[in-house]
Amino acid sequence: MRTTTEVLDVQLTRADAGLDRIVTSSAKIERVAHGFIFTEGPVWRPRHEDVLFSDIPSNSIFRWRESNGAGDVELFRKPSGYDKTDLPPGAFLGSNGLTLDKDHRLTICEHSNGRVTRLEEDGSLTVLAAKFEGKRLNAPNDLVYHSSGALYFTDPPYGFVQQDEDPRKELDFNGVYRLHNGELKLIYKDANFKRPNGLAFTPDESALYVGNSDGDRKIWLRFQVKSDGSIANGAVFADVTKEAAPGMPDGMKLDREGTLYCTGPNGVWIFMAEGKHLGTIHFPEIPANCHWGGTDAQTLYVTARTGLYRIRLGIPGIRPE
Repeated sequence: MRTTTEVLDVQLTRADAGLDRIVTSSAKIERVAHGFIFTEGPVWRPRHEDVLFSDIPSNSIFRWRESNGAGDVELFRKPSGYDKTDLPPGAFLGSNGLTLDKDHRLTICEHSNGRVTRLEEDGSLTVLAAKFEGKRLNAPNDLVYHSSGALYFTDPPYGFVQQDEDPRKELDFNGVYRLHNGELKLIYKDANFKRPNGLAFTPDESALYVGNSDGDRKIWLRFQVKSDGSIANGAVFADVTKEAAPGMPDGMKLDREGTLYCTGPNGVWIFMAEGKHLGTIHFPEIPANCHWGGTDAQTLYVTARTGLYRIRLGIPGIRPE
């Protein structure tokens, strides 16, 4: 991999003038590292001032940080999502989504191991969730903590070579889960919502957004979060099914005003809380996920295929602190 920073002009689709206070005229896209296979799951660690991110096919987690005015990348963890040595070709084997709990411990979606784990301070690994009603999970994909300590995560079949038709798949659905105090609950499944993927809470945690990476139904749903932590009243928040550009609804984050930054077809789509599309930031590669970095949480780090990118934006984001 390479870490020479490359500064690029910002390419935008501007749908509303409100975009201008988010993406200012001085904004630049920087490619800070590249040479990977398929990057995902970036997370900024404030205590370390670095970014961890997955390279799924290489079964690795990498660490990037500023160093003497330049970037520095090192291998952080391998294997990251598949513990066996017989790597089947064509599968997305390694880790995907990453986040931090309230104690800043790294929480990992392990694709082909079919589980969610937590990396402890001593380097040991705690399995948080691996089975639902006695059957192995599919391929946990993305995850987010609620302030209650509950962990919400999505579970599509991407860790299987044949996805839904793979003989290793034990569950006959792809769902959204809530894990709290050791209890795993299925909180959403729908045969018409085939590929649950990125998810994020509104600033007040009254609603949960979930993306669907299905070429026939490229949508984001918005759910009410009930007092018991379950979700209800799912409604389509945005629909980009007609977009012909490559890319699907994938990872997402929100800023402190409730604006959404959703990786999707041909870029990062920016939506106001009421659903108005402000515009799309286009990257040289198809983005898969994003996370707020920097000391003030105003730098959006974006994983896009072979590279790690960043862009300075106008409003601070929501992230684990």
